[in-house]
Amino acid sequence: MRAVRPSAGRGPRTARERAAVRRAWLVLACALLAAVCAGVLGPAAFSALGTGGALATGTEAERAARQAERLGVPAPDLVLALSEHPGTGRAGTVRAGTVRDAAAAVVRTLSGQGDVKAAWSAQTTGNPWLRSKDGRTLLVLVRLEGTDKERKQAAPRVVAAARAAAPHTGVEPSGATWANREIDESVEHDLRRAELVAAPVLFAVLVLAYGSVVSALLPVVVAALTIGCAVPVLGLLAQVADISRVAVSAASAIGFGLAVDYSLFLLARVREESARGADLPTALAAARRSSGRSVAFSAAAVTVCVAAALAVPVPMLRALALAGMTVAVLAALVALTVLPACLCVLGPRAQAFDPLARLRRTRVGDGSRFWRRTATAVTARPLLAGGLALLLLALLAVPFTHARLGIVDERTLPASAPAAAAAQRVRAEFTAPPERILTVVVNGPRAAGGAPAYGKRLARLPGITAVRVAPISPAAGGAVLLAATSAAPDTRAARTAVRQVRQTSAPGSVTVGGRAADVTDTAHSVLRALPACLLLPAAGLMLLLSAFTRTFVAPLKALAVAAVSLGAILGALVVLFQEGRGGALFGSFTATGTLDASILLFVLFIALALSVDYEVFLLGRIREEFDRRGDNRTSIVEGIARTGRLLTSAAAAVAISTAAMATSQVALLKFIGIGVALGALVDALLVRGVLVPAVMAALGPLNWWSPARTGSRPGTVTAEADKKGGAEPDASRST
Repeated sequence: MRAVRPSAGRGPRTARERAAVRRAWLVLACALLAAVCAGVLGPAAFSALGTGGALATGTEAERAARQAERLGVPAPDLVLALSEHPGTGRAGTVRAGTVRDAAAAVVRTLSGQGDVKAAWSAQTTGNPWLRSKDGRTLLVLVRLEGTDKERKQAAPRVVAAARAAAPHTGVEPSGATWANREIDESVEHDLRRAELVAAPVLFAVLVLAYGSVVSALLPVVVAALTIGCAVPVLGLLAQVADISRVAVSAASAIGFGLAVDYSLFLLARVREESARGADLPTALAAARRSSGRSVAFSAAAVTVCVAAALAVPVPMLRALALAGMTVAVLAALVALTVLPACLCVLGPRAQAFDPLARLRRTRVGDGSRFWRRTATAVTARPLLAGGLALLLLALLAVPFTHARLGIVDERTLPASAPAAAAAQRVRAEFTAPPERILTVVVNGPRAAGGAPAYGKRLARLPGITAVRVAPISPAAGGAVLLAATSAAPDTRAARTAVRQVRQTSAPGSVTVGGRAADVTDTAHSVLRALPACLLLPAAGLMLLLSAFTRTFVAPLKALAVAAVSLGAILGALVVLFQEGRGGALFGSFTATGTLDASILLFVLFIALALSVDYEVFLLGRIREEFDRRGDNRTSIVEGIARTGRLLTSAAAAVAISTAAMATSQVALLKFIGIGVALGALVDALLVRGVLVPAVMAALGPLNWWSPARTGSRPGTVTAEADKKGGAEPDASRST
C-alpha cells in the first residue's frame, strides 16, 4: 500500500515550515553537541562507577562485622583453597607438608602487601575448620583494604601474589569479593553479546511497526542519545551514591525500550494527523498535544514507580533505581525534542523505504482490525472476558505465595565458572565452610570471662554443629565466638539458627553476623521497607493518573489491574527461577531455591512502570475518544483499536531488548531480562487487550466520574475536541 506523506512534501515549503526547519536544525545541533560531550565524558564516568552491594546497610549483621574486625576477627573477602598441584606428587597421593609450607608462605607474602589488611590460616590461628576433612586442602583467608570497589580491583593482584608464593601448589580463589568480580565481568561480556543478538531482531520489528527503514532508525537515534547522555549523568551521581555498572547496563536496556515506546507513539500520531490532511508542523503540534502529553505523564509515572526503590537500604537496588529514573527522564526529553526535529528536517523522507508496503492492508497509525474485533467481543461480554482473564492471572500468581528471598552469591554464575566451582569444592570438603559460620560478638565487662560457658549454650542449639572462642586480647573489652551451622546461609534452617543465637542469653550485649545473618537481615530490611515501597508509588500514581484522566475511578482501576498483573509475573518468576523450571527454556543455571530480594523488587518496579506506561497511552486515547464521541463502549473499542497494535509493537520491542539477557550465563541477568519481558508482554496483550476493556466496559460512565464533574452530563463533546476536528458521537454505535 502507498505510504502516506505529509502535505509538506507535496510542494514548496511555506514560511512557517521553513521556520520550523531552522528551529529543528538548532535542536539537532544541540543534540549533536550533547552526544559529543557524552562521548568525551563517558570513560571518566565509567571509571567513577562503584559496585552496588547486594547487602542491606545499617543492619545488625553489618554492625557485628565492624565490631568483630575491631576486635581482631575480620570477615574474609577472599577464600584461597591450597592443595597439591596435579603432577607434583605421586599419583593418588598428596604431600601434606608441602601444602602447609605453601600456606605459611602465602600468609607471609600477603601479610606484607599494601592491599591486604590481614591473612590467616589454620597454622596461624589454630582453627581446625580451615583444614579439609581429609587434610589435603588448606584455606588461607584474606581481608582486603579499601572500599568494595577497591577490594575488587585489588583481588587479582592478591591472587597472583599468592600463586607466586606457592608455585607448586594449586590456589583456587573464591569468596564474596572474587565472586562479585567474576559476576561483573560476565555481566559486561554477556550484555554486549545480548545487544548483538537483539539488534537485528529488534530492527526488523521496528521496520514492521514504523512502516519504513528510515522511520525505524529514528527510535534507535533517540535510544542511543538517551543511553549515551545517561552515562555521564550517572557518573556524576556516582560521586554521592554507589552506582554500579550492573545498574547502568540493566537500565540501558530499559531506557532503550522506553525510547522505542515514546518514539513509536509520537510517530504514529504524526502519521495519523498527516493522513487527515494536516501539514507537518500542524501534525507535530497535534502529536505534542496528545501523544506528547502522554509521554510526559508516562515518564513521570515511570520515575515515581522506580523511585520507590530508594526506600530500600540496599545499595544495588538504589543504584538500579537512580539509573532507571535517569533513563526514563532522558528518554522522554529526547523523544519530545530530537524526534520532532528529525521529522521536520527529513520531511516526507522519514517514511521512505518501506519493504512491506505492498503487504500492508492498513496504514501505520490506523486502527487495527484484530484489536477492534477483540475489543468489541470483550466489551460485549465484559464480566465473562474479565473473569477469565482474572482467573488466568490469579493462577499464575499462586506460586508467589511460597517465594523465598535471598541475596546474590557465586551461584548466579554457571557451575563451571572458577569462583562457583571453587566455592562448591570448599562446601563439599570442609566441615565448616566460611559462609556457614556465624560471627557472634559479645560486648561488656563480663564478655571475656563468660564466653566459654556462653559458647557451650550456643553449641546445644539446633543447627549449630560447633562453637569456637576466637583468640583476642583480654584488654579488647569483648569476645568473639564463631558458630558453625549445618545449613546453607539462605535456607530457613539458617535463618532459624540466627534467630535462636540472638535470643540466647549472653554475658553482655550480642550482635550476630556472618553470611546467614546477612541474608536474614537483608530480607527483613526489604520486607520492612515494602509497605513504603508500595504506598508511595500508589499515592504518586493516583495523583498523576487523576491529573491525566481528570477522573478518580480510572486511576483506581489502573492500580488494581497493575497489582493483579504484577502478581502473575512474580508467580511465574518463582516457578522459572526459584524452582529452576526455566532451565530448559533459558539455558542451564543454578536454582538456589531463593530469589534475590533487591533484583526481585527492581523487576517488580520496572514491570509496574511498564504497566503504567501502557495504561497512560491507552487511557489517554480512550479519554480522547470519549470526549469526542460521548459513548463509553464505543470509546473503549476505538481506543483499543487505535493503540492495540502500537502497544503490541512497543511491548515486543521491550521484550526483545530485555529477553536477550536470557542468553547470558549469569542467572542474575536472566532473571532481570525474562522478568521485564514477561511484564511487558503479559501487560500489553492480556491486561490491556482483555482485562482493561472488560473492567472499563463493566464500569460504564462511572469510569469518568469526578467530584468536579458531578451534575454534568457525561460524554459531552468538548469545545477542545471540536477544535481538533473530532467526530461527533455516532448514535448507531452507542450502547
